[in-house]
Amino acid sequence: MLRHASRTTAIAAATAVALGLTLTVASAAPATAAAAGTSVQQQSQPDTRTDRADRTDRGDRADRTGGTSRTGGTSRTDVNGRYTAEEIRRFLVSFYGKHGPSAWKRQHQVSAELKKKAAETPGYDLLLCAQNTPRNISVGKVTTAQSARVGWATVTTHWSGGRKEHFTAYVDLDATRPIELLDVACST
Repeated sequence: MLRHASRTTAIAAATAVALGLTLTVASAAPATAAAAGTSVQQQSQPDTRTDRADRTDRGDRADRTGGTSRTGGTSRTDVNGRYTAEEIRRFLVSFYGKHGPSAWKRQHQVSAELKKKAAETPGYDLLLCAQNTPRNISVGKVTTAQSARVGWATVTTHWSGGRKEHFTAYVDLDATRPIELLDVACST
C-alpha cells in the first residue's frame, strides 16, 4: 500500500512540476513513512525537473568531465543531450593540465581512433602536437557545432624563450557517453 501511495504521489508531483504548479506535500506523508519505518527528508522548495535530473547525474558527470562536477547549475548539458561549451572547456583544461595529459587520461579520456593515430606517430606526442613537454598549456574559447556534434578549442603550448605553438582539440558533444578527446589538428 505504501509503495503504491508513494508511486502515486511521485507521479502526481512530476505532473504538477511539469505543469509548473507548486505542489504542497501533505503532512501525512512523514507520518505514513514513519509508520513504515522509513525516513523522509522534507524540501524547503519544490523540486524541479531540471534540478532533479541534475542531481541524478551529477555523480557520474564528475567522471565524464575530468573530475569536476557542475555546481550551482551554471553549466548544464543542454536539453538535447549535448555537452555545453563550458563543460568542454572544463574538460580540456583538466585533460591537458599544465604540462600535458597523464597516462590515465590518455588511456581513459581519448577516443579509440585518436589512440590509434597517436600510436602510429612514435617519438611524437600527437595529443600535444609536440616532441617534448611544454612549460605550460592554455585552452582558448570553445566553439560548438551542434549539426556536426563536435566542439573544439585552440590549445596553446608555451615553451622556453616565450615561444608558443597552437593546435585544435576536438570533443564529441554527445553527452550520453563519457566526454573524451575526439581528435587534434596540429598547426604546421
